[in-house]
Amino acid sequence: MGKVKLQKGRPPEGGAGETKRGIRTGKWIQTEDCSRYKWTGRELVLESIKCAGITILFAWFFYRSVWAVLPMSLVGAALWRKDRRKKKEEDRRKELLQFCDCICSADTSIRAGYSVENAFVASIQDMRHMYGEDSLVSRELERIRKGLVINIAIEELFMDWGNRSGLSVIREFAEVLAIAKRSGGSVPDMIRTSAEVVQKRMEAEEEIYTQTTSRRMEQRIMNMMPFGIAIYLESGNPGYFDVLFHNFQGICIMSACLFTYLAACYFSERVIGRAVGSWE
Repeated sequence: MGKVKLQKGRPPEGGAGETKRGIRTGKWIQTEDCSRYKWTGRELVLESIKCAGITILFAWFFYRSVWAVLPMSLVGAALWRKDRRKKKEEDRRKELLQFCDCICSADTSIRAGYSVENAFVASIQDMRHMYGEDSLVSRELERIRKGLVINIAIEELFMDWGNRSGLSVIREFAEVLAIAKRSGGSVPDMIRTSAEVVQKRMEAEEEIYTQTTSRRMEQRIMNMMPFGIAIYLESGNPGYFDVLFHNFQGICIMSACLFTYLAACYFSERVIGRAVGSWE
């Protein structure tokens, strides 16, 4: 009762020669999965429009010159890099939340009498219902199921997941699982304890993330304030800032203002980043 049958037979899709998915000649190859945190097509278009808009805004606001678009493209590139890093961190945060729900689901199955391997296989359906078939956790659990079919130890599969995702929590879970199996400890109790520890950690980090939401909003508002003030003054006094453009002294002053503004944005990001912490 409570058993999920794992069919044995041919290797998963790709056969014995598949290397991109990590399977080759019956062995599980640990590779960095660089495609897991990429933008979708829609996100890529929106991000391109955003970075191009910021580049044009900075060229107009600080220099009032079309020629300034080229050097200001460095600002757009920096924004692209920052948003890419933020997207990666957000996706890792989501994956960690999904992993937490995964081991909680497996813990429930183990309590019902499933073996450890069958419990994680059974959790695939739960994760698909919760997050969809294309979610990271669903794909990783399907990968684990295929690895179990070709007799790869479950702790190796979780270690592979942790290495490719870069999440230390998953790697630590795999290490504890391996130690419990080697020492003859109670694996179900270990999984239950790990589920509780990860859940408490996620609750604490979610609380920190929620509490810093207002600070992040204040940061965005303060970043936009100089533009708002300058546009307000310009609209009430046309030509008010003309003396700062198209002359050497004005270019130097506006360049100093630009570097000061970028430095303020950089340090505010560092402060918020330290407050939120890392999801790895």
